[in-house]
Amino acid sequence: MNTPRSIRNRESYRETDDLRYGTIDTRLGPVSFAADKQDVRGIWLGQSREANGALTPVGRDLKKQLREYFRGRRETFDLPIAFDAPTFTARALSEVEGIPYGETRAYGEVARFIGSPGGARAIGQAMGSNQVPILIPCHRVLAAGHRLGGFGGGLDWKRFLLELESIDWVE
Repeated sequence: MNTPRSIRNRESYRETDDLRYGTIDTRLGPVSFAADKQDVRGIWLGQSREANGALTPVGRDLKKQLREYFRGRRETFDLPIAFDAPTFTARALSEVEGIPYGETRAYGEVARFIGSPGGARAIGQAMGSNQVPILIPCHRVLAAGHRLGGFGGGLDWKRFLLELESIDWVE
């Protein structure tokens, strides 16, 4: 199991008023994001958020790295992230964070890796609460039999991200 890099459970989560928003355009639509001075706080697929001031250094780095990813020039991200998550969700997302570019895991595999065999549905729910898709690549988690499964950003976005990474799946 991966060690949680930056997902904070409810006991250690830090609220902030310093969020700055930005948006990039992709072939499928806008991708908006929020970052403060220390962390990436959220990514929204298919949504455009109005900028509210100059991006922080973390926000500028995120914008650059997202553009590289969508141009096929980046496979990993090295940005700090923070959001509120219950302990189980934080463990699940930390495990998914370690799935390499171009590879997948099944919901059931992730459940077994974090010591919750039979917890595939709970893993699906945890993936649905991922506040930083792409950085934590929940699109790389598929249903049994390499079926598409669900995705918090919508199935069109999941297909788009899987195609970008040359990952095959079954509808």
